[in-house]
Amino acid sequence: MGKLNVSMLRYLTKEDFRVLTAVEMGMKNHELVPGALIASIACLRHGGVHKLLKELSKHRLLSYERGNRCDGYRLTNAGYDYLALKTLANRDTITSFGNQIGTGKESNIYVVGDQEGRTTCLKLHRLGRTCFRKVKEKRDYHKNRKSMNWLYLSRISATKEFAYMKALKDRGFPIPTPIDFNRHCIIMDLVQGFPLQNVAEVDDPADLYDKLMNLLLKFAGCGVIHGDFNEFNIMLDDDGNPIIIDFPQMVSTAHPEAKMFFQRDVDCIRDFFKRRFEYESELAPTFDDICRVDALDAEVAASGVTKEMEKDLLLQYGMDEETSENEDSEDDDLIEEVKVEDEIEKLRIEVDNSMKLAEKMDDVQNAVSEYLSKCPDVENEIEEIIDDVEEIIVDDKEAIKDKVGMHDVADVSENQDEENDDLGDLRNFNSQFKPFRDNLPDSETGSVRSVSTTASTIHPDVVKARVKASLEKSKKKNQARRTIAKGEASAKTRSKRENKDTISTSQSAFWADS
Repeated sequence: MGKLNVSMLRYLTKEDFRVLTAVEMGMKNHELVPGALIASIACLRHGGVHKLLKELSKHRLLSYERGNRCDGYRLTNAGYDYLALKTLANRDTITSFGNQIGTGKESNIYVVGDQEGRTTCLKLHRLGRTCFRKVKEKRDYHKNRKSMNWLYLSRISATKEFAYMKALKDRGFPIPTPIDFNRHCIIMDLVQGFPLQNVAEVDDPADLYDKLMNLLLKFAGCGVIHGDFNEFNIMLDDDGNPIIIDFPQMVSTAHPEAKMFFQRDVDCIRDFFKRRFEYESELAPTFDDICRVDALDAEVAASGVTKEMEKDLLLQYGMDEETSENEDSEDDDLIEEVKVEDEIEKLRIEVDNSMKLAEKMDDVQNAVSEYLSKCPDVENEIEEIIDDVEEIIVDDKEAIKDKVGMHDVADVSENQDEENDDLGDLRNFNSQFKPFRDNLPDSETGSVRSVSTTASTIHPDVVKARVKASLEKSKKKNQARRTIAKGEASAKTRSKRENKDTISTSQSAFWADS
């Protein structure tokens, strides 16, 4: 898993975090995220994204791997930590970072500080360690999924624990006060005390034993079972009062194995007090002693509570009659209101667009009518322009006839044979002044036909030289290259280097004497 080093956090730019966020978003449906997808999500230039990916991989915030089907990047634990810490720092929840004070099978604990200078505690969930990988058997995070990412499982674990802590703290349980959370990180108050595992003796073991057993019954009375109630998750403050920590494994009393979990918690406390303090009590609570008074498990959707059970428990505990009776109807009404509001908003936008379009059309029509009103003789002007163009064409024809010396030629409206004769004379006239043009023979009918030529203007010798060069180039390309030793193994390179050094250090060279 690696240790958390936050020294690079202050040097990362906004583009770096955009790339990390893009990889996180791509990992929702990709095991390895391709670079092109990262560039499209991050909305950065492809070359710039490639450079950022290289730097982030260098500092182990990303990992480049080659898969069976495709290659891509995945987010490491350090990169996921940086994303969460950046978000918490932007909220001013964390302003300083301290040492690590605890390590568990699925979490790390650090000391941090907030904006007011108060010392708090940061818990990073670390699922996927070698010592704890049977998450599918021990937790219900997978639901119906076959496989999940360890980072996403850590996020689910942190979300559940924060929900448990919030609900338990509101009910007055002795637990740390939850402050904030993001992704797989939870910020809570730092408990001033020691774990029960590190306590060698207490003033009154019997009193502490009774407090812990009463806490177990109080948990169960609210509908939850701790599931890991042992000396490692119990702390004693300066006054000797117990404080309970670590809640991701909590289950509901309606869980199929709730009785086994409850009895295991009781046995853990009894065995520890017998082993450490040599105190053994005949009094111990059982699962039948539970008196249900609250529906905390239904409120936080604890493991073992179905949807129907959740509705029944919320109806039975902690809910008003009017609220419980009209809960579904209010939700349906809210959904319908949202749908109606969305439809109204869409219709309003469509009406506004149509009104704007109509206003534009009106403006165009008004402008056109205004222009036409200012120009009443447009049709007459067009006719005059057409007449002028026809006169120009006739004048051009007359000018051509004068230039060629064909005054006795009839008008353009004569028959086709006379036109062909005129064109033939024009061709002979042009051939006298431009001899490089082809002097095409007249056809039997005397008509002029267009002749297309594909003759190249490049000299044949130039074409032969280019073809020869291309053939030689392709021939050299297909030849096998000689293998020459590279680097220090090349004798030729070594001799050149020695000659160069000799020349540079020589004092008798002719250019030195000048």
